[in-house]
Amino acid sequence: MESLARTHFAPENTYLNTASAGLFPAAAVTALTSAVTAAAAGAAGNVDYFPDVEAVRSAYGRLLGVSGDRVAVGGSVAVYCGLIAASLPAGAEVLVVGGDFSSLVNPFHMRPDLRVRTVPLEKAADGVRHGTALVAVSAVQSADGRIADLDAIGAAARAHGARTLVDVSQAAGWLPFDAAAYDYTVCVGYKWLMCPRGAAFLTVPEDFGGLTPVFAGWAAGEDPWESCYGRVETLAPTARRFDENVAALSYVAARHSLALVEELGVERIGAHDRALADRFRAGLAELGHTPVRAEGSAIVSVPGLGSAAERLTAAGVRVGARAGNLRAAFHLYNTSADVDRLLEVLAKG
Repeated sequence: MESLARTHFAPENTYLNTASAGLFPAAAVTALTSAVTAAAAGAAGNVDYFPDVEAVRSAYGRLLGVSGDRVAVGGSVAVYCGLIAASLPAGAEVLVVGGDFSSLVNPFHMRPDLRVRTVPLEKAADGVRHGTALVAVSAVQSADGRIADLDAIGAAARAHGARTLVDVSQAAGWLPFDAAAYDYTVCVGYKWLMCPRGAAFLTVPEDFGGLTPVFAGWAAGEDPWESCYGRVETLAPTARRFDENVAALSYVAARHSLALVEELGVERIGAHDRALADRFRAGLAELGHTPVRAEGSAIVSVPGLGSAAERLTAAGVRVGARAGNLRAAFHLYNTSADVDRLLEVLAKG
């Protein structure tokens, strides 16, 4: 994996901030550059991008273990969470996790007629009760990399008749995940899937899970080019009815990014990422630092070191700072030398 990193990527620094944004592989950069050049010359229009969008839809479905017919594409997790929030009846209880990412939880708070209840991550499964309509949780916490016990949460939801919404933005691409086990999943593509901003995904049940495509435009029609004016008479019979009119150029690049993830395999990528994260955890112990407990995560969050991010950046090491913690994220383009460089700079205090 480390030898492949330099074949597909060309970072100019020690980049350990995939939890904020992933690097683009070379094939995605080439495709995007060509598409922009063609569009600037008037040689391409939106019609030319539909094959890329459909290829991305299918690839994302394969990565998450569902048919492409269950995948809607758009540009924002918040929009899709808002769609799900709009589908709930007044008075419905939504269970969320404290400190989870705002794009997942805030759309439910924006409906004052819903009852949003917040519990700690480790209490999420126990928090599901009779009357809970929906459990919304991130598979991996953005702030500190903790991995949710989705098996327990899913079982509790099924036992109480609640639907499930899982945000896989910090998981898809390195953590194997079966979207078919949950009602809805949402994901942005610009992190671990290494797509440009503007690519996002929603998966729905085969019966659409009670969702109404309230923002359906021409692209949601069964035949988009026959749905450009007036009422859309026939919506797509698949999850495409929930599509936003996508930022097409993002999908031109995303096609190649997802192809690389498929080629290497999520299991293989995940093993590589976790090995680097564990190397960093071991080095932190030698330096006397204790990270947030997040076994098996590719994200390592270190309390009290958030202020070191600026010093690290000056030394050519890119990490994140979240909730006062230093956050390092390890992905397929990283190497053991990157970890050692991070530890070296930290050791200098």
